[in-house]
Amino acid sequence: MLRRLHEEQPRSFSFTRENKVWAETQIKKYPAGREASAIIPLLWRAQEQEGWLTRPAIEYVADLLGMAYMRALEVATFYFMFHLKPVGNIAHIQVCGTLSCMLCGAEDLISVCKDKIAPNPHQLSEDGKFSWEEVECLGACSNAPMAQIGKDYFEDLTQESMGQIIDNLSAGEIPTPGPQNGRFASEPKDGLTSLMENESGRTKFNGSVQMAEDFKDTIKRINGTEAELVTPWLQSSGKKTSQVRMKKPKTLKSPRKSVPEDLSNLLGLGEKAKIDLNYLGIYHISQISKWDSDEIHWVHSNSSGSLSLNKLKSFVEQAKKLQTNKDG
Repeated sequence: MLRRLHEEQPRSFSFTRENKVWAETQIKKYPAGREASAIIPLLWRAQEQEGWLTRPAIEYVADLLGMAYMRALEVATFYFMFHLKPVGNIAHIQVCGTLSCMLCGAEDLISVCKDKIAPNPHQLSEDGKFSWEEVECLGACSNAPMAQIGKDYFEDLTQESMGQIIDNLSAGEIPTPGPQNGRFASEPKDGLTSLMENESGRTKFNGSVQMAEDFKDTIKRINGTEAELVTPWLQSSGKKTSQVRMKKPKTLKSPRKSVPEDLSNLLGLGEKAKIDLNYLGIYHISQISKWDSDEIHWVHSNSSGSLSLNKLKSFVEQAKKLQTNKDG
């Protein structure tokens, strides 16, 4: 399925101060030179802050990680958990439409969404409060049919209970997630048939539902102030880690005079490396000749693996000599 960015985009994006601190600590989980590994959690937090993932947000995260915009865009468009279109300002409802849920009434839930929200998936309701879509298996087959609303699962749904949840949300209430038919978790509908000793002394809700009740964050946009920031990976270990500095070199949207230079004039630069460099906006030997150490690390981090640091350093030295001869 082809996924494109929405045609209407906001002008800018930035993390809240607390989310920025959170993002910076996540980046420090990864080894020096591999900060781009934090791309998924940072994109996810950007989506949690705004509700959907905008182009400015994708580029903002890419800048934080020293990545080419295209690399970040590849991740955002590949994973379906990222919403590339605006969602309801109250809730986005994801109805599971796979086998178990379909057999148990998912089509009835979808009909409620079409009636109360909008006739088509990813379409905002008239008041802008809601949106919906049908998704693949969400892994709660024993509680079919179910839907994910915001961050939580609503299980054992019927047309009536689904409609009531939407009405409650519209009225400003936060419904209790989990099974909607009185079940504690995913035990038989008629009650436990084994492990009966665990029946007494349990909490009112199962673990995930209890946390949702405690935090009340089912449909809340995350600004970073919800919980204390815990960073055990930053605890002192007696070791100091060196941070690799990276800086994006000057790149071009297209080759000068629409003709890319033959980069294979650089010894050891094969077709795969040439494709990688062109992909990053590098078409000419004169560009390569101007790279410093920080820019070499940036190109290495944003390539697909064909450009080692040693190779890149060699290319820069060769490019400088070729450029000197050309200028002379």
